[in-house]
Amino acid sequence: MQLGKDLAAVVTGGASGLGAATARMLAGEGVRVTIFDRDKTHGEAVAKEIGGLFAEVDVTDQDSVIAGFKKAREAHGAERILVNCAGIAPVAKTTSRGEPHPMDMFEKVLAVNLAGSFRCITLSSTNMAAQDPLNADGARGVIVSTASVAAFDGQIGQVAYAASKAGIAGMTLPIARDLSKSGIRVCTIAPGIFETPMLLGLSQEVQDSLGQQVPFPSRLGKATEYAQLVKAICENDMLNGETIRLDGAIRMAPR
Repeated sequence: MQLGKDLAAVVTGGASGLGAATARMLAGEGVRVTIFDRDKTHGEAVAKEIGGLFAEVDVTDQDSVIAGFKKAREAHGAERILVNCAGIAPVAKTTSRGEPHPMDMFEKVLAVNLAGSFRCITLSSTNMAAQDPLNADGARGVIVSTASVAAFDGQIGQVAYAASKAGIAGMTLPIARDLSKSGIRVCTIAPGIFETPMLLGLSQEVQDSLGQQVPFPSRLGKATEYAQLVKAICENDMLNGETIRLDGAIRMAPR
């Protein structure tokens, strides 16, 4: 798929971090971008910067997501690209100090990260499948979701987060197979330690320490590097059904 002004995209979690970098990249290629996020202040600011659209969306709420897609399509036409970056990462052990893991926390992480991603995928792909093909191969769209190396190397206290991200990785191939006859490709990116708002809030010493754990390059990943991979997935029609680690060869230790 050739990126350009004839395409529209939706980026969830686009108000900051990986999502914002992706929204900027797509807009820079001429794509009409709608940002879905709960953070209205930053979401509207990024949308204004890139000449895009902001929709205040909670990915755990069906009506909210439906309304977001309606707003996006009325302004930009049918999206041909969906990038799922919305997510949360609270920390809690399976049991700690005589107390079990809070189930409401576990269920919320799954609701936002896993079910939220799938909700956007099923609603978007249904609309994509109804559109005319974009090329001779019959391509109608591309969906990119965000897992994490925690899906494979989950650390102490990451049980909920790792479960949600493993679910995203696990559903990638079956969704790609489901959507193959509709010409919709599906991939997932599993980032390692990246410069997200959460990590950038840590001291420089801690950031440097985390970066040194990466074999090469020994630094935190940049959000623009995530966006570059989204671009490559969109433009390479043979990338489909795959979860790609973007991590500088790191394998996370237990803590």
